[in-house]
Amino acid sequence: MKKKFAILAIAACLAVSMTAFAEEDAAVETVTEGKLTVATSPDFAPYEFYAIDEEGTPTLAGFDMALAQYIADYMGLELEVVTVDFDGVLTELQTKSVDLGMAGLSPDPAREAAMDFSDIYYEGGQSLVTVKDNAETYNSFEAVNSSDVSVGAQTGSIQLDLANENTPDADIVSLPKVTDIISELLAGKLDAAYIETDVAKSYQKNYPDLEIVLDVPYDVEGSSIGICKGNEALKAAVNEAIAAAKEDGSLESFIAEANALASGEKYEGLLDENGEAAAEEDTEAATEAVTE
Repeated sequence: MKKKFAILAIAACLAVSMTAFAEEDAAVETVTEGKLTVATSPDFAPYEFYAIDEEGTPTLAGFDMALAQYIADYMGLELEVVTVDFDGVLTELQTKSVDLGMAGLSPDPAREAAMDFSDIYYEGGQSLVTVKDNAETYNSFEAVNSSDVSVGAQTGSIQLDLANENTPDADIVSLPKVTDIISELLAGKLDAAYIETDVAKSYQKNYPDLEIVLDVPYDVEGSSIGICKGNEALKAAVNEAIAAAKEDGSLESFIAEANALASGEKYEGLLDENGEAAAEEDTEAATEAVTE
């Protein structure tokens, strides 16, 4: 199910020059006139996740979401965010139901038939993750590559490809949300998992029983914005906005603030099976199940 949400303001203001852009690039077409529609999967802190706003309501946050607002403002458009599972982001782009997909997307050549890609705006890596008690056991591909070892990865993701490539004999479990993977690791239902490095580090701050045990080689270590296929004017506008966000320091600020928020008291935590915030006692129980 698709849901539309407001975004938690990451920066106090966005210093962008929208008027000049609007005059020069009036030919840019979007799915809905006057709006920039962005699909995301809010289980990928610090890229996109839920945080508590001033009214105590779980609200979308993360540097992808701050950048999405920056791009919309830069283009003089209203931002509309649609939340789906990660593989749903890919589907929304493929069916041209949205303008952009922002979910820590890797510009994988295998996806080029379904979408175009912006310039890389953030460089990261890939990791193999387990819990502290298993860190000495599952610390290599060889140790994990066994049918009696359960390995998690997000459905439709690069991490799932890496799991199949590096540990094809493992019991590979595909789950729709990274938060599902974290929950299963903490509860002892998964032995290890492939997770984007900065995402793993972010969750590790909130759930210190998680342990990053291995850097996973990957040729394309960076994130791009997925763009509705064939919309060259939109692609040019997005790349221009990314360049502006880098040049004026906004992107650096978004990343710093998202990292702080993702590991702070306003971080919402894991989600339950309905995509809602998990009860605090449930999260604590999952952590305790591993450490007992």
